[in-house]
Amino acid sequence: MQRLIDFLIENIDKLGQQTLEHIGLTFLSLLIAITLAVPGGILATRKPRLAPSLLGVAGIMQTIPSIALLGFLLPLLGIGVKPAIVALFLYALLPILRNTYTGIKEVDPAIREAAIGMGMTDWQVLTKVELPLALPVIFAGVRTATVINVGVATLAAFIGAGGLGEFIFGGIALNNNIMILAGAIPAALLAIFFDQVLGFLQNLRIRTLTRSAGLLAVGLPLLALLPFLLQLQADRLRAGMNPEFIGREDGYNNFVEIYNMEFNTVFLNSALMYKAVREGYVDVIFGYSTDGRIKAYDLMLLEDDRNAFPPYYCAPVVRQELVAQHPEVAKALNQLAGRIDNERMSALNYQVDFLKKSPELVARNFLEEEGLWRPDQAQGGETLVIASKIFTEQYILSAMFAALINGYTNFDTEVKDGLGGTKICFDALRQGEVDLYPEYTGTGLLVMLSPDKEQVAELVADEEATYEYVDRQFRRQFNIDWLQPLGFNNTYALMMRRKDAQSRGVKAISGLKGE
Repeated sequence: MQRLIDFLIENIDKLGQQTLEHIGLTFLSLLIAITLAVPGGILATRKPRLAPSLLGVAGIMQTIPSIALLGFLLPLLGIGVKPAIVALFLYALLPILRNTYTGIKEVDPAIREAAIGMGMTDWQVLTKVELPLALPVIFAGVRTATVINVGVATLAAFIGAGGLGEFIFGGIALNNNIMILAGAIPAALLAIFFDQVLGFLQNLRIRTLTRSAGLLAVGLPLLALLPFLLQLQADRLRAGMNPEFIGREDGYNNFVEIYNMEFNTVFLNSALMYKAVREGYVDVIFGYSTDGRIKAYDLMLLEDDRNAFPPYYCAPVVRQELVAQHPEVAKALNQLAGRIDNERMSALNYQVDFLKKSPELVARNFLEEEGLWRPDQAQGGETLVIASKIFTEQYILSAMFAALINGYTNFDTEVKDGLGGTKICFDALRQGEVDLYPEYTGTGLLVMLSPDKEQVAELVADEEATYEYVDRQFRRQFNIDWLQPLGFNNTYALMMRRKDAQSRGVKAISGLKGE
């Protein structure tokens, strides 16, 4: 508990910003949903034939997985607040639309007939009788939609829209439960708070509830403006980074300390960062030095002239028990040792990302070029499970590992690609749910082992010392072996559009100082 409190105090400014962003996303989408769903529900009561269609379409929107919906919206609306708002709006539609329709339909027909008998028009019956009586039910729908949107809004962090999901996804990637709780607890408290407030309003007398609805109509737009107001800071360059980077020992805080330089930060899924910088949504990104999109998008890697980023040499990490009992597995995989340099890995990533070749085909072509390809030797033997994190390079490497094990041992393989970040793959390996996956020495050192700063500074200056340390400590602490490094160093790198770097005369990170 004390560690969580310390983390919250240390990151109070960031947490406050994320909370305001989260509230803004929730209420802007809610405002749009109320604006359309309440009239839609009224229309359905006046034209009963439309009711099944309106409710059916809203119901379909509710069943689409949120990740799939965001993926569909990104090509249409780009990165940032817009696709997040649209997705949240679609999720909020059904409860508000359905409750508006139900609330009005359940008004006692005798009351409605009495109002008509008094000479009221249909509009007067609606506004003075039906809507006031239906307000508790409508408020229940708004209450449900609010709680749903507070939860779903955590996914907005993956597409640069901010919110409390930044800490959650960063914690998952970093094997850091404190970070996860720092995002999850405030999100849960927001959901409980808004649920209780709306529940209190829902139980008020009709006259008081009607006045509260008016106050809500004024307050919602103000809350909805928060994410836009927070993004109007234009004094600094905008930097895109994935949520994991903010919490790493060698991440953004370390970068700020070493370079004495800060950006307006935008958190993005790793797959979206490169698109964001290419399209000008951000000015620079903290990406990966072997990514194929560097060439495709004509980006320029800025020299890390103060050595902020440690070495990230890649190697298979394997359960120690498996290596001891079946050394042929390690022998098969170690054939890759030193064969893939940075340029080669970047070219392999490019083939998948932009030439649209499958990772399996790219892996096979590489092994054939290296004279390592063999047909599958397994004859219904035991199956080894190979995992990968959720980016292209890992998919290619897991396919190479599977091909080598199939070709040089009697094991079959099952590949579980895209398991997520470091925490998921590492925990799965420790628990025996997977047998191996590709990992990086810098990640092993700083995320899983986390030695003190003095030791880190000593180790990262020597790539061989870093590898030997993580190999030794992983054996001792986790019963996991690091096999021989593959040859490339996929370290973090700060990059920007080449034309922008050239126009500013910037070649090294220090050259951005004062931008």
